[in-house]
Amino acid sequence: MEEKFTIPQKLKLLSFGFIAIGVIAFVIGLITDPTRAWANYLLNNFYFVSLAVGAAFFVAIQYITQSGWSAMFKRVPEAMAAYLPFAAVLFILLIFGMHHLYEWSHEETLATDELIQHKSPYLNVPFFFIRVIVFFALWIILTKAMRRVSLREDEVGGLELFAKQELLSKIFIFVIAITFSAFSIDMLMSLEVHWFSTIFAAKAFIAAFLHGASIITLIIIIMHRNGYYNMMNRSHLHDFTRYIFMLCILWGYFNFSQFMLIWYGNIPEETHFYVHRMHGVYKVLFFGNIILNWFVPFLFLMPRFSSRSRVVMVPVIILLMIGQYTELYFEIWPATVHEAKFGLVEIGMFLGFTGLFSFVVMTYLTKANLIPKNHPYLEESIHHHF
Repeated sequence: MEEKFTIPQKLKLLSFGFIAIGVIAFVIGLITDPTRAWANYLLNNFYFVSLAVGAAFFVAIQYITQSGWSAMFKRVPEAMAAYLPFAAVLFILLIFGMHHLYEWSHEETLATDELIQHKSPYLNVPFFFIRVIVFFALWIILTKAMRRVSLREDEVGGLELFAKQELLSKIFIFVIAITFSAFSIDMLMSLEVHWFSTIFAAKAFIAAFLHGASIITLIIIIMHRNGYYNMMNRSHLHDFTRYIFMLCILWGYFNFSQFMLIWYGNIPEETHFYVHRMHGVYKVLFFGNIILNWFVPFLFLMPRFSSRSRVVMVPVIILLMIGQYTELYFEIWPATVHEAKFGLVEIGMFLGFTGLFSFVVMTYLTKANLIPKNHPYLEESIHHHF
């Protein structure tokens, strides 16, 4: 069973155009407001890394649970995970913007702040980037190994490679649970160096899985409408929807738990995170995050008829994409730029990263047969109905 993906020339040119717009926007930002430019750089870097990590986690979960319904579509999350090497380079370049973002990276602040001194064995620039390199190295090694086994399975088939893939997946989810949690603490929570939350890392991980699963679904819907995955049916869409529905509930639970426990505890070291985010635009974003990341998918994906409808799914996923952006903006901007700003720099840089991510995903989709023809559960996936 052969099905090859070909990148439309218009999409290729569009992605290159988006990348060029992103570079121009970043340069303009560096000239006019460097802190704002680096805040956008961090936001978009984390945004698309979370999609790649969420997609890789999705693949691993399918193998561990021996899910048959999704076997036909695994090339899409594999292609999304291929973005990680590019993200690694981009995150290492963040070294040039450290002082614009992280208070603890300033020597003069370290000399006068006892709490930062206490955290300095962990929060220091060399160790920060050592961790970044280690995290990405582990993610890339494991996702590449899973990809190699997947492609080898296309050639020879059999259950031995499936069992190997399952073992790699078990290792991967253990590694990613620890490393992505630490990664989110390093990149986001340390922006507010005097603040901490024991739920923050778990919420970031769930958000990555939620939005990664959403983009997987969106890509597959778009490909189906353009002549690929002709065997996809409403039952497949329903199962993708159940992932999004379940994860939006988990996201809502952790988001509420973090806020409620901090509000109820009323400890100054914890409450200041929300206190200066409960004014003006940031207060709107606080409630906007809840509406976009929980209320909308919960409301519209609960009924069976709407959870099997592409007409409903596409707008919900687009709102989830906006929701992820607003959540990261809510976490990053008050700690770095302080004043809420949104304009051509933000739009341009998001388009730039979107162009790069899209080009990488499309390129990797062309490198293998879209249908994993020797996957042991392929027939179950093709004939999936309920």
